Amino acid sequence: MHHSQINSDIRKLIAEGTVLPAHPLALTAERQLDKTHQRALTRYYIDAGSGGLAVGVHTTQFAIRDVGLYRPVLELAAETAASWTTRPLALVAGLAGPTSQATAEARTARDIGYHAGLLSLAAMRNASEDEIIAHCTAIAAEIPLVGFYLQPAVGGVILSSRFWQRFASIDNVIAIKIAPFNRYRTLDVLRGVAAAGALDRVALYTGNDDHILLDLMLPFDLRDNGVTTRTYFKGGLLGHWSVWTASAIKQFERCKAARHKDSVPADLLALDARVTDCNSAFFDVANNFHGCIAGCHEVLRRQGLMKGLWCLDPNEGLSPGQKQEIDRVTREHADLSDDAFVAANLSKWLA
Repeated sequence: MHHSQINSDIRKLIAEGTVLPAHPLALTAERQLDKTHQRALTRYYIDAGSGGLAVGVHTTQFAIRDVGLYRPVLELAAETAASWTTRPLALVAGLAGPTSQATAEARTARDIGYHAGLLSLAAMRNASEDEIIAHCTAIAAEIPLVGFYLQPAVGGVILSSRFWQRFASIDNVIAIKIAPFNRYRTLDVLRGVAAAGALDRVALYTGNDDHILLDLMLPFDLRDNGVTTRTYFKGGLLGHWSVWTASAIKQFERCKAARHKDSVPADLLALDARVTDCNSAFFDVANNFHGCIAGCHEVLRRQGLMKGLWCLDPNEGLSPGQKQEIDRVTREHADLSDDAFVAANLSKWLA
């Protein structure tokens, strides 16, 4: 599927920028798929106002592939979305593994009705940039691609600006999730896309959970031979947005409104640090992100959107002290939560 075949409303949605929560995986105590709460999460994100869903990604747990849940989880999200709303939603499927696996996943996602694939390069960490470009090109022949610069702490590969120039030159690339949690590497991607002349075709999405709001509101000036090109992140595809999503969408709209203006309100700039503080607890920064998935589960469990913290890996859970950190940020930043919104709608989402 070429990006020209995507429904025009959805293609416009992705290009102009939107909120794409990274969909978690709801499990029972026996570590089986909890379909009731999985559906509830999808309905929650839709009713909160998200522009789509990212499913089968890091937050969904890459291990779904090892237990035969990749297709069922993607199907459940797509079916739930189709039955819950008629408005356009961008469906992005996580793609992982070596070329043969990622290509097969791209075909699966495309056949289910997903519009694009978010391509993890973790399996290519020992490959050359030439080999990675060949890998990406093969998968782009199957489905429009969203590139993924994942931070090394959770399996990402460090890549050059020249790599991102070559990647953005692949015709079927429509966006890049930039998530190295590193300002230098973030700029490498922006410079690469600009050098490819692809800023009009490739939408920039932040995945930098440590600077979400700054990425979304600030201009980036890129210089080449004395010529300045100003660009902006268009949207976000974030694990952090799997929680307190209704509040996050309001923040996103405030950031969009602040773009292209001569000044940004100081309170909006300050809000970036508060959101980052929340993320430090949810993503378990103190323990090098070990509890990042379980931390999001804990927030959703407290709201009733999940029954427990269970991950497919029994060794994956909250780190020592992480619960207390979540307690702290929940108390100190209570106004950033969407507890009231969830409480008012939970029963219908679980029905």
